Amino acid sequence: MDVALTGYLASLDYLFARTTGAFKFGLERTRALLAELGDPQLQYPVLHIAGTNGKGSSVATAEALLRARGLRVAKYTSPHLVDFRERIVVDGAPIGEGEVVEFIHAYAPAVERLGASFFEATTALAFQHFARAGADVALIETGLGGRLDSTNVVMPRAAGVTSIGFDHMEYLGSTLKAIAGEKAGIFKAGAPAVIGEPDTEVRGWLAAAARRVGSSPVRVVADEMRVDDIELTAAGTRFRLRALGDDQVIETPLVGRHQASNLAFTLALLDAAGDPFRVALRDAVTAVRSVRLPGRFQRVGPWIFDVAHNVDGIRTLAVSLGSVTNGQPVIALLCILGDKDWRAMIDALAPVVDHFILTDAPTAPTSRAWPLAQVLAYAQQQGYAAVAEGDFDMALRRAEREAGTVVVTGSFHTVGDAMVRLQVSPLSG
Repeated sequence: MDVALTGYLASLDYLFARTTGAFKFGLERTRALLAELGDPQLQYPVLHIAGTNGKGSSVATAEALLRARGLRVAKYTSPHLVDFRERIVVDGAPIGEGEVVEFIHAYAPAVERLGASFFEATTALAFQHFARAGADVALIETGLGGRLDSTNVVMPRAAGVTSIGFDHMEYLGSTLKAIAGEKAGIFKAGAPAVIGEPDTEVRGWLAAAARRVGSSPVRVVADEMRVDDIELTAAGTRFRLRALGDDQVIETPLVGRHQASNLAFTLALLDAAGDPFRVALRDAVTAVRSVRLPGRFQRVGPWIFDVAHNVDGIRTLAVSLGSVTNGQPVIALLCILGDKDWRAMIDALAPVVDHFILTDAPTAPTSRAWPLAQVLAYAQQQGYAAVAEGDFDMALRRAEREAGTVVVTGSFHTVGDAMVRLQVSPLSG
């Protein structure tokens, strides 16, 4: 197929057109495409991270700790909030628009021939960019699951699973054990496996899966590190951490009790990867101050942006929201994708907000839109103060006019669309 593309936006249109159709599992297309690129993913060490929640925080923390050691750090994450280029970052800088265009011009025929999906093509683009940019290490976040995720073509220096929760059950299974099995698919023979899951039974499943494939060593964070005295502050989250033969009080700019566990997981992952990636706890105290992660309890004036998009994520947001001082009243500007458990998510958020403004995010896929009239009826039946405003711009204006604090949440689409309209750049922090 002759793909005539003249610019960045046209290249993105081409890529995003490949999100249509049935979801494609399997690694064969990614492997074949990377082979045509010369297997760039083999040219740098990789740390591979999976998990239902906590991946983004752990990757951002690892990036800050490794850059403080003077390393040139690549980062592959998904989805993006505002700009596709957020997914592919080296040394804090997103991939250039020109390189995206160049990749599509050069490899669209291969993408077409192989039937590669959007995520498979994007993964190949990222891995090639990291090699060209001379990355010292790449932090690779899975997109969906682990075992059959496109990123699972890497041979990691260490692989870690943060936590397991109910999400993407239509693809990963309807039980925590089944979901854990899919996430554990990133563990490799001979490579360290790091497990951050707090639940004893679930982390036992993950550890058993790691041992079955021959991961070595298998490190369970809860067995070797201890977190105490967690306190949410105006500056982030302060806690005491006993780890790696040391005992320190640490403050991360990321807000939430779970961020203490995420930092412990990250330190264990870097330690398992060995030199030059391991970071002493005393060095982490200073280095962690530079962590930036847009869309995770991110405050900008009266706005709080949080991409919580499943029940566990919303519960975590609710705990954080109830633990800090906020301008009153607190209004949740909420749009959740229709295939999520939106009833449970609303129930979890209701005790810590005064009012809901239920809306539709413009970039949310129409096929996954939630039933706004039905959502409003449910909220009112539960006795929650709520209104429905389908026009997103009007919903934003109403929230800004009526609230002391506006919590924008429910999906990456909701947060990203709000950031665009409020001119908040994820790439500027």
